Amino acid sequence: MRDDEFRTMPVRDPKTTHVAVLMGGLSAEREVSLASGEAVCEALRKVGYRVTPMDVDHEIALRLADLRPDVAFNALHGRWGEDGRIQGILEYLRIPYTHSGVLASALAMDKQRCKPLFAEAGIPVAESRVVPVEDAAERHPMVPPYVLKPATEGSSVGIHIVADENVAPVEELLEQRDVYGDFVMVERYVPGRELTCAVMGNVALGVLEIVPKGSFYDFESKYAEGGSEHICPADIPQALMRRIQRLSLAAHRALGCRGVTRADFRFDDTAGEDGELVLLEVNTQPGMTRTSLLPDIARQAGHSFEDLVIWMVDDASTDR
Repeated sequence: MRDDEFRTMPVRDPKTTHVAVLMGGLSAEREVSLASGEAVCEALRKVGYRVTPMDVDHEIALRLADLRPDVAFNALHGRWGEDGRIQGILEYLRIPYTHSGVLASALAMDKQRCKPLFAEAGIPVAESRVVPVEDAAERHPMVPPYVLKPATEGSSVGIHIVADENVAPVEELLEQRDVYGDFVMVERYVPGRELTCAVMGNVALGVLEIVPKGSFYDFESKYAEGGSEHICPADIPQALMRRIQRLSLAAHRALGCRGVTRADFRFDDTAGEDGELVLLEVNTQPGMTRTSLLPDIARQAGHSFEDLVIWMVDDASTDR
């Protein structure tokens, strides 16, 4: 990314800018959000901003109305934080905020509703459907191998891979309603490599490969120290890298995203001469922890963690 592409919005003076960092929250990803928020607070203070960390609860609208920060840095993950609800509160209060707006956030969080938009934009996706949790717990809703995942959750929470027909349906789904709700998404399993690409504004950054220490990239692999290896840039052909960058930017635009996003892909290099590449999802609130992918990708592109948060604060606005 060139310098003129990296900074094209007005610069907010850290000495006179009060940033509220929204963190924690009410979702299954609360602990991850707290870690993201703490890292963001540390970086913002290092640069010189006035920072107020805010552990988000049901009184957040009243607290924000009373505080009236210049910018709300959204470090929330999961429901309430990246599904359009907190964005709606910030729009109503007219507090500039980071990341995507109400509609893009809501769409990106609903994995199944995204797929027609991606397909219309020419982005390959895996076949999937949404079924009642009871059905998925009692019988195979799709010919294995397939993946079970919450339809409106992120960060690899509640992921189950069903490898073949000899494996019993996942009965523990009924014990995880706090994660799934009433429905579960069933998606064709795509074997191969886990690749991810970050978009910053209107520019696709590099592509990173995730090599989990376990059988797949689950919650533990994503957030535990040493749970996975990040190879950045990914050791893939340049043509594939350019394709992933193009598709990541196309997905970002198809949803109407703003700020930074991260698009996750599976690449099956055993599926024919060119392999099969599918988009799994677009994350509108990428993690900002020490083991997170977005800071790694930005660093490879020449932007420090401090550069990244400064850009995000400067990019903050309403009407997103």
